[in-house]
Amino acid sequence: MQSDLDVPMLLIEVGALLFGLSLLSRLARRLAISPIPLYLLVGLAFGSGGLLPLSDSEEFFKVGAQIGVVLLLVMLGLEYTATELVGNLRRHTPAGLADAVLNTLPGAGFALLLGWGPVAAVAVAGITWISSSGVIAKLLGDLQRVGNRETPVIISILVIEDLAMAFYLPVLAALVVGAGLLAGATTLVVAVGAVLAVLVLALRFGNLVSALIAAKEAEALLLGVLGLTLLVAGLAERVHVSAAVGAFLVGIAISGPVAAHATRLLSPLRDLFAAAFFVFFGLATDPTEIPPVLLPALVLAALTTVTKVMTGWYAAGRIGIGIGGRWRAGLGLVPRGEFSVVIAGLAVAAGVEPQLAPFATAYVLITVIAGTLLSRLPDSAGFKRALRRSGRDAAPSDATL
Repeated sequence: MQSDLDVPMLLIEVGALLFGLSLLSRLARRLAISPIPLYLLVGLAFGSGGLLPLSDSEEFFKVGAQIGVVLLLVMLGLEYTATELVGNLRRHTPAGLADAVLNTLPGAGFALLLGWGPVAAVAVAGITWISSSGVIAKLLGDLQRVGNRETPVIISILVIEDLAMAFYLPVLAALVVGAGLLAGATTLVVAVGAVLAVLVLALRFGNLVSALIAAKEAEALLLGVLGLTLLVAGLAERVHVSAAVGAFLVGIAISGPVAAHATRLLSPLRDLFAAAFFVFFGLATDPTEIPPVLLPALVLAALTTVTKVMTGWYAAGRIGIGIGGRWRAGLGLVPRGEFSVVIAGLAVAAGVEPQLAPFATAYVLITVIAGTLLSRLPDSAGFKRALRRSGRDAAPSDATL
């Protein structure tokens, strides 16, 4: 069986892009900014409709992007135990509900104002609701905030959103294809059952999971953790549950010295494939489709940036976190990403609204770039001076754990 793949050109394109990303990453560190916007711009420049389209490496980055999201989420899960997860979810359920209300209504209302109809309104509501676990996980690592007191608040809201997708996506799928009530209900039951099964395994049998993959040799441990994570993520995706949720719960199930060792081993892989995730997002975007929908996307992005900040402010304030931590929580939730693109693709494939795809792409790009830049604001010297002048300096509860 012969393949049309040009392997030498694939190696050249991938090598050149990775080397270029290395230089951009170093530049970003010198400028004290996250490299994420630069990775996105590289993808735009070399994707379909860009300055120099690269075709042979696109499939490589597509697969790498999927692995990148999985690794970002399993690494987040490794930072927390199952007990902490359940406690945080219970503690932040009101904030999760506020998040849903504050961020679905603007999207739904905007779609209705544009005359796209009720089904498109449900789709846009999901696009504006769900923050990007992949982007935010990368930002938390880049900004060294994993140990901050507001970080469990952010992660709890992300987990609530991702779990809610197990309910939302089957309902949306039934709506866009006009499926009957029975078909939609069946898909929903299977998805919810899968989420509950993985949760039970993570909570009750986490010690067994850790013992199963524990190994003194770095090679065996790395293969075990990576293999189990990809397996669970793939099975979760197969039953219409987010692969990100599956990967996160695998990380939760692994604990103790095994988790600490796995974190050290997986960190370089996470950074490599996370870069592939952001590059592929740009590669899959045709920049020529963005200008007609740019203004509406900017307006909606500005509005839902405010509602996400309100969400994080409320969630962090409920547990006594100070002003600086509330700003970090709110601005940290701004980026939308992989789920928003999936939702738009589902709706467009069913013929709901052709403009929805470029609109969602522009919206996601705006929120990722704006969120990446704004998330650094609370740590800036000018912001801290402004807080001191106003007499609302960050409380001691903002300190890292």
